[in-house]
Amino acid sequence: MTATTRNKSMIQNLYNWTMEKSAHPHAEYWLALVSFVEASFFPIPPHPMLGLMCLAEPKKAVRYAIICTLASVAGGCLGYAIGYFLYESVGLWLLGALGLTGSFPAAACYLRDYGAEIILVKGATPIPFKLLTITAGFIHMNFVTFLWASLASRAFSFLLVGILFRLFGAPIKAFIDKYLAWVAGGFLVAVVGGFLIAGALSGGGEKTADKCSHATLESIGLEGK
Repeated sequence: MTATTRNKSMIQNLYNWTMEKSAHPHAEYWLALVSFVEASFFPIPPHPMLGLMCLAEPKKAVRYAIICTLASVAGGCLGYAIGYFLYESVGLWLLGALGLTGSFPAAACYLRDYGAEIILVKGATPIPFKLLTITAGFIHMNFVTFLWASLASRAFSFLLVGILFRLFGAPIKAFIDKYLAWVAGGFLVAVVGGFLIAGALSGGGEKTADKCSHATLESIGLEGK
């Protein structure tokens, strides 16, 4: 069995385990735990578990979404602390184990140049939130800015699911499964786009975006760290 096959098998087993917890008598506690650890090191996002729980009890959907939001932001603070204090001993290993090492330079570049706007956009999309939390800590992003941006993006991501299930119940599941990521991402891109367009019009936005999309450790001054 190759390393790739073993990794896929491990991810599938973790996914199955997570889904099983959605029917547990203490599912809310498991939801909080998965949301917390996913924000810093766990590879399975809480969205599928949240969806199943909302499907089973639509009247509790908003409650579940709030649990997800608060636990995820708390877990994001752990990710921030790992990046801030333990990047070389723990952060590097985590990024490597999760297959995110190659994405780190671009994430660091975007966070340095755009800050909260990137967390608002990326934190509400399928892009791994843990990549942003660890990177934000590593670059010593202002913690208050990190906190409010994380809360806003996570609340939008999870509460959108909760509210849709609360309003429409089970029939909304097919729409969420197929289009949620696009709707959430598109809405936030539209909201935050003004900031990025303003930067481009001033002459720096396009260059920054191009620089960050091709960033390396050396180009952002992290070579050897």
